[in-house]
Amino acid sequence: MIQGSIVALITPMDDNGAVDEPSLKKLVEYHVQQGTDAIVAMGTTGESATLNEDEHCNVIKLVVNYVGGRVPVIAGTGANSTSEAIMLTQRAKQVGADACLLVTPYYNKPTQEGLFLHYKAVAEAVDIPQILYNVPGRTACDMLPETIGKLSTIDNIVGVKEATGQLDRLKTIRDLCGKDFAIYSGDDETSCDFCLLGGNGSITVTGNIAPKLVHQMVRAAIQGDDSSAKAIDAKLTGLHHKLFIQSNPIPVKWAVSEMGLIKKGIRLPLTWLTDDCFEVVRNAMQQAEVI
Repeated sequence: MIQGSIVALITPMDDNGAVDEPSLKKLVEYHVQQGTDAIVAMGTTGESATLNEDEHCNVIKLVVNYVGGRVPVIAGTGANSTSEAIMLTQRAKQVGADACLLVTPYYNKPTQEGLFLHYKAVAEAVDIPQILYNVPGRTACDMLPETIGKLSTIDNIVGVKEATGQLDRLKTIRDLCGKDFAIYSGDDETSCDFCLLGGNGSITVTGNIAPKLVHQMVRAAIQGDDSSAKAIDAKLTGLHHKLFIQSNPIPVKWAVSEMGLIKKGIRLPLTWLTDDCFEVVRNAMQQAEVI
């Protein structure tokens, strides 16, 4: 089971929106050295919605190559088309990803039975560990715990990223899925409490900015060290809030560029952080002592 702090990695770009491969390599090395436990390539924070298929799969391949087996790489391969999700998952396996993260189909609003059949089809088509991803605030689709429970009986569906921020769902999912099913927080603001309550880790945006602190916080929480986990999380509170002052990944890309790790590049329809937000995000970074 992959556990701990799992960064939802940004995709660095130049000012024309092209993927900046040297900066991507530098970011991967930074995370490995800072103690990040695993890396998600091409998730929401990686701007998967605006990269074409070849770019998407190339970024996954590059991250796998740059990591060189030092930490697990989880590839974002979800889509609102089942056939596309299968294709992306197949390609992620071909380039050496350790697991795949599949967001619920967005926009077309499937039923719970449709969700079950969608994920069942992907799991049966591609023999790679697969992690469900429930983020109804973005997808307009909420995968209920009972559906997750049914899917957990499929051998290569090994976990879920639960991004509702509803802590009571953790116990419900655990009771339905058992102790060997990985349950990850997808909500930085509640991730400390989530892990203290028995979650297996956090798939984190904040981890892009403060990877060492997030790693330490999540590890302490998983081990049940309430006081240490909450003391560390107090330093991260500002980032948990302010990295969502505009749509993710707008603020986090600005923050990583402030750290000198990437250029100022993002793809339309997302735009660069507006200057009225600079000081707010900078103050959160100072609170976390990353600048």
